[in-house]
Amino acid sequence: MRTAKIARKTAETDIILELNLDGRGKGTIDTGCGFLDHMLILFSRHGKFDLTVICKGDTHVDDHHTTEDVGIVLGQAFKEALGDKRGIRRYGDTVLPMDEALILTAVDFSGRDYLGYDLQIPAQKVGTFDTELVEEFWLGFVRKAECSLHIRQLAGKNSHHIIEGAFKSAGRSFREAVALDPAFAGEIPSTKGVL
Repeated sequence: MRTAKIARKTAETDIILELNLDGRGKGTIDTGCGFLDHMLILFSRHGKFDLTVICKGDTHVDDHHTTEDVGIVLGQAFKEALGDKRGIRRYGDTVLPMDEALILTAVDFSGRDYLGYDLQIPAQKVGTFDTELVEEFWLGFVRKAECSLHIRQLAGKNSHHIIEGAFKSAGRSFREAVALDPAFAGEIPSTKGVL
């Protein structure tokens, strides 16, 4: 089973996260941050990952710790669920239109962490959510998942659409990258023999 269950508790957040890479896009998301919940639901549905996230965080301060720490734990879960990555496609990419926004994402579950982030989000907030936290989420994710992820905005003016497009596109790119590839059945998809 390509699944993971992670519990992480700090002075700022208490998170329980469950992930099934071979799911149907179902689960329960309750981070205490409505906009982050919305983005994770979209990510899960478009990736077809079963995802449960329960987070109690210091949102009375702001959403920073919750957003970053959920990204960290989700990255840990992907790393654990992928194991030695035997038989996966490894790479995935998607260009996704979200109304006027057009977002490209590309991922490589390479064992090396890198975030190429190029979103020009015009608003500082969407509702009460600080839009600069989108980058913090993905930084936390790539560091723990040990993947290279590029998120690039090709077009877009509406902040909500840009961010939503990024999460949907990432979900679809990840679904492609973690899929089992019959051409690599039983193999590590690397000339090094390890990822």
